[in-house]
Amino acid sequence: MLLFDAHLDLAWNALGWKRDLTRSVAELRASEAEMTEKGRGCNTVAFPEMRKGEVGISIVTMIARVSRPGSPMSGYPCQEIAYAAAQGQLAYYRVLEWQGKVRMIKDRAGLDASVAEWENRRNAEPPFGFILSMEGADPIVSPDQLPQWWADGLRIVGMSHYGVSAYAHGTATSGALTPMGRPLLKAMDEIGMILDTTHLADESFWEALEAFRGPVLASHQCCRALVPGDRQFTDEQIQALIQRGAVIGAACDAWMLYPGWIKGQTKPEVVTMEAIVDNIDRVCQLAGNARHSGIGTDLDGGYGTEQTPCDLNTIDDLQSIPALLAKRGYKDDDIRAIMWGNWIEFFRRAWS
Repeated sequence: MLLFDAHLDLAWNALGWKRDLTRSVAELRASEAEMTEKGRGCNTVAFPEMRKGEVGISIVTMIARVSRPGSPMSGYPCQEIAYAAAQGQLAYYRVLEWQGKVRMIKDRAGLDASVAEWENRRNAEPPFGFILSMEGADPIVSPDQLPQWWADGLRIVGMSHYGVSAYAHGTATSGALTPMGRPLLKAMDEIGMILDTTHLADESFWEALEAFRGPVLASHQCCRALVPGDRQFTDEQIQALIQRGAVIGAACDAWMLYPGWIKGQTKPEVVTMEAIVDNIDRVCQLAGNARHSGIGTDLDGGYGTEQTPCDLNTIDDLQSIPALLAKRGYKDDDIRAIMWGNWIEFFRRAWS
């Protein structure tokens, strides 16, 4: 079954981790076998496994944080350098497109063409369909620069990542939008950009939702009712997104799936892919239907099998989700919607 993954950090892995994603997961693991850094030698994402798992269409990111006092993660010293780093990641996607390996999706016509290629693929190998997103908006040096990014193909912006960006408070912080936050949202509204609410601190989330009138989504987001912590959304936040027509992509990072997970200590054996389905199901129960739930794995977000469910070895294992949903009583139409259809319909509406 076709699968739409709403969050992959492919360019960040290629440039930051020096991974040739055209090689298999096994080859990449072997090349990193002597490395001791977290996530090395146990990666789960590469193009051969994406094709095997029919991950045909994805939201792919550019990510380049600026490091600020109190930030829980490192970053670049200023926005100008973050801009240059993000442009380098964009160049990676551009050369893949030039080689015919990917199709950069920028509008409804491109989306429909990519879906048609994958639905009719039979023995063919269509290019991967990529929708370009920015995880943390620091590379947008000012709201006035947004038209340039739009021309570059950017269609989705998440205002912050970990820590505080130029525009909003993010994960592991608390606080509202910065003085530049509302001008950015206004510029996004005017140009037709989509807002990704993932990683926003609670106060920034509610303020952004009030200020922004365009389409919203949550690309890789789990439920705070299942696993406490500010990285997850409350039921109230999820319901607010549902009311705005959003789709929420269930993430696959084990620390978001298992209460009390301690990074570097807790072992994957404590959690299975049933926990991913728990999050999918909770969104469906809150919505009263299966039209707002999807998948946004974040499987290449700086970790590997040391921090995934024990029955998820590579990204192609996501094809076990339909059976897990069916076991819970989900019908075929709803399973297809969760696996890919909801995201496609979301973008068709956003780009109508």
